[in-house]
Amino acid sequence: MINLVALPCLCVDVFDGTDELRAGGEALNFAVHASKFEEFNVSILGAVGQDSYAKFIMDSISDKRIDVSHVRVEEDKVTANNRTYLTADGDRYYKDDSWTGDIVDKMILNQDELNFIKKSEVVFIHFWAGCFEQIIDLKKNNNFRLAVDFVEYRNFKEMEKYAPYIDYFLISGEESILPIFEAFSKKYKGLFNASLADKGSVTYYNGEKYFVPADEALEIVDTTGCGDSYHAGFVCSHMLIGDIYEAMRVGTEFATETLSHYGGF
Repeated sequence: MINLVALPCLCVDVFDGTDELRAGGEALNFAVHASKFEEFNVSILGAVGQDSYAKFIMDSISDKRIDVSHVRVEEDKVTANNRTYLTADGDRYYKDDSWTGDIVDKMILNQDELNFIKKSEVVFIHFWAGCFEQIIDLKKNNNFRLAVDFVEYRNFKEMEKYAPYIDYFLISGEESILPIFEAFSKKYKGLFNASLADKGSVTYYNGEKYFVPADEALEIVDTTGCGDSYHAGFVCSHMLIGDIYEAMRVGTEFATETLSHYGGF
């Protein structure tokens, strides 16, 4: 079995104007989709408050193969939540006050948590996490595979500082990113993957380009979590079989399914 840990973002997406609540966050969405692979032991490491949002999150994954024993419960803090707005086409957008998330944004890992992560074969984290630098430091002296979602970050000079330590360099974005990722792939050993929504996805490895088109979605309900589900399918499949095209195909399949419902899973 392959030990995988995803951290630290667990949150609740609150869909404005509907009765929909959905558990989400990059780490939680990734963990749920990774748990579809029987070859992985999946753990999530993060923090929640002692409130109804926390209960909702835990209830939503109670039937999943996910170890939640490393999720902190912090009584004096609010579980991360994000008020989500949807366009008529199902695209999500946010307002300046949508996000309440200090509990994960400012999370610093303790020694027990760091020791637990060291035992993993693969670690997933998003770039905005408060504990990101701790994970980079840990990676320098440990052999786990590191997958990082840079989300919508676009300071490529800053991003390149971390490229030597990242095995799966992930971003959701636009085609203008591709020449930058191609250049990175000629200098660093990781896989540089860009998911381009309905334009498919591209991975660069050793300067070589791999392209997989998007699947046609029968119905687009909500794009929330599509990138996270793609990343889980891509990373886990590649860890198992090492085939880039197949990993991208699996990621695309996961993302297409996610389009068909509210929330990331």
